[in-house]
Amino acid sequence: MNKNKIEFGVSSMVTPLVSVAMRKPGNEMLNADIKKWHYANELIPTKVISQYQSFVDLLEKSGAEILWFNDNDDGLSDSVFTYDPSLVTPKGAILMNPGKILRKNEVSLHKSFYDAHDISIIGSIIAPGSAEAGDLLWLNDCTLAVGRGYRTNQAGIDQLTKILNNQKIKVVQFDLPVYHGRAACLHLMSVVSLLAEKVALVYAPLMPVALYQLMQKMKFTLLEAPTDEFESSGGLNLNVLATAPMKVIAVDGFPKTHKLMRDAGCDLKVFDGDEICIPCEGGPTCMTRPILRK
Repeated sequence: MNKNKIEFGVSSMVTPLVSVAMRKPGNEMLNADIKKWHYANELIPTKVISQYQSFVDLLEKSGAEILWFNDNDDGLSDSVFTYDPSLVTPKGAILMNPGKILRKNEVSLHKSFYDAHDISIIGSIIAPGSAEAGDLLWLNDCTLAVGRGYRTNQAGIDQLTKILNNQKIKVVQFDLPVYHGRAACLHLMSVVSLLAEKVALVYAPLMPVALYQLMQKMKFTLLEAPTDEFESSGGLNLNVLATAPMKVIAVDGFPKTHKLMRDAGCDLKVFDGDEICIPCEGGPTCMTRPILRK
């Protein structure tokens, strides 16, 4: 028996988060070439580490177990954002093929993690297909919304659909806007975050119309985040992590968005992310790879 074997399974954005895989910011991020990695400014290592630890503390207080990726000096600056290179499903993990070229080698980190914990790998997205998990959103346990854009292409969506057909999971796809272009990170989850089974925080001006209409048809309550905070945060006012229905972790500094969630009944916890999140285009959801939600 493999003593490292763990329970896994995810088909929701909001059911209680039991375990999550993460990677601490190491030298590769702290000393990153900001032009190469498309970071907004030089990072202050002490602040990055302190802010990351604050996030970890909130996660642990929520009751989630953190499973750590190996820490190697491998030059993968974005690898702290563990959400994108793979997707965990009820039957096993799917390895993505990131559209951001510099992130492609992160997939091997995820494969090694799943192998070490005896989690089945049920498929991989391969070239010419590309896909990042930030473009994948569980609307319910049998419906996965996928955004087609610069990071996830049609070939990737077709491969993902074929893999998930075996689990009777329906894939519905939506086109994303150009917005700030190829270099910027605009995922489907940049414009939609679920807070509970039928409650979502959205940025309506960039939402695909068909997705907005589908969520209305599914009886979602859509909380529309303000434009000024979306733009000042690079979309990260919307990047919130539900650790359970209506229990949410978010980056501090966006009072209008936070009031919107609290007024809707959210138990909201915040941490400073002006150094680790905002310049690097990755929020609390991005820094986690959910392994088990129940």
